[in-house]
Amino acid sequence: MSLLLSLVTLSAITVATVVQHPLTDGSNSQILINTKPLVSSEALEGHITSKNLLKRAKKLFEIAELGAADYNHPTRVIGSAGHVGTLDYIYSTLAALDDYYTISNQSFKAVVGNVFESRLVLGDKEPESTSPMSLTPPTKHRQAVFGPLVLAANQGCDSSDYPSDTKGGIAFIERGVCSFGTKSAAAGKAGAIAAVIYNNEEGRLSGTLGEPSDNHVATFGLMKQDAEPYIMDLEGGKVINSSAYIDSIVSKAPTTNIIAQTKGGDQDNCVMLGGHSDSVAEGPGINDDGTGSLTLLEIATHLVNYEVNNCVRFAWWAGEEEGLLGSDYYVSQLSEDENLKIRLFMDYDMLASPNFAYQVYNATNAVNPVGSEELRDLYTTYYEAHGQNYTFIPFDGRSDYDAFIKHGIPGGGIATGAEGVKTMEEAAMFGGTPGQWYDPCYHQICDTVDNLHFEAWELNTKLVAHSIATYAVSFKGFPKRTGVKVATHDEPSLYHGPKLVM
Repeated sequence: MSLLLSLVTLSAITVATVVQHPLTDGSNSQILINTKPLVSSEALEGHITSKNLLKRAKKLFEIAELGAADYNHPTRVIGSAGHVGTLDYIYSTLAALDDYYTISNQSFKAVVGNVFESRLVLGDKEPESTSPMSLTPPTKHRQAVFGPLVLAANQGCDSSDYPSDTKGGIAFIERGVCSFGTKSAAAGKAGAIAAVIYNNEEGRLSGTLGEPSDNHVATFGLMKQDAEPYIMDLEGGKVINSSAYIDSIVSKAPTTNIIAQTKGGDQDNCVMLGGHSDSVAEGPGINDDGTGSLTLLEIATHLVNYEVNNCVRFAWWAGEEEGLLGSDYYVSQLSEDENLKIRLFMDYDMLASPNFAYQVYNATNAVNPVGSEELRDLYTTYYEAHGQNYTFIPFDGRSDYDAFIKHGIPGGGIATGAEGVKTMEEAAMFGGTPGQWYDPCYHQICDTVDNLHFEAWELNTKLVAHSIATYAVSFKGFPKRTGVKVATHDEPSLYHGPKLVM
């Protein structure tokens, strides 16, 4: 672990000046030409076996156990020994591949947070659905605070939505229009000692405040059904004396993206793909996203046997679970010239959910950079050719493709499902249990090696190999990049990463 640890330590000193420069000038690429066969889908897929994937998954769980010293259970959350061990495993594996790749460690400071304890009492009751927001600050002095519940007007996005008696009170705010972070900050500016954001649709409400603000106050989420009686009482003029308590920490910590690019192939036309190297604090994350990051690593070890016409760039992102921090940072550091060298980005996150469905992001050219739909069709064609069903899922900002499509780079990917519920129709298409989550251990301690569907993982890894080989050989028929254009959408995204932001 010493090589990467020294790099991470150095990065903590230099993080403010790190810029993503070209990974290579291609001067060594001629060494590889004509010494190996040109990669093909059939050849690259032929290396993929469930046995090898299982071996890597077991190794990753061993690494996750390093996090138990600080978290009392296995985890690979950024800042933990489990995540540092994951980075070292990825880096050392790549470094042993006979100088086939240029390897880059791109370090940055990531926002991290943890809620240790929380309690919300409204009147004389503790609402069952209460959930502290991710990246919420603690209550004052990490002690309980007391004040009346105060109903904000509209959706609490503007200072004018808060009555004068908000000062010293607990703001009660409807979800919608603006982000949770904006609401918390507005409540804080109005003098609230805490805030409760209640859902405007069915279901529990948990999310993240996002980038910290000095104006944020301790903030909870609450389901609509639990909120409605309080809204009626407040509108009727009733005083509801309440208390709020959160013990939490929000800070910034150095972490690292790992990028590996082939030295062979056209350095101005790259196929790029990524998965995230971190897990949530609650568990080891072997499916989320151990399967994606290990799929990349397994394929990278076999690609070295082949020549490529176009460069291939692998990325292992840090901080995805905290809000796509690594991929956001990476794209923000690209110059326009470097941006244009990325012909497309493919996101691979959760490829072996036990109650799986073969899911393809419905990335159309109408609302995304041109080329996204062609990539989508490559995936669906593959599934059809192998006699498999598939479903389309929203391309809504929940994973690391988000920054790429917002900066003009075509994107897409596949998945097997997270906390969504499998329908009867999907059970008929893929097997499994209707009415249950695709991954019943999503973001939990039970996301271990036993939480993987290896048949689905092997097929999806072969599909990833096919996507790499296809574009590493040729971009024929794939739209050319003509400029850096930020994608715009009529509706703001409810997600930025796995958590709701509004």
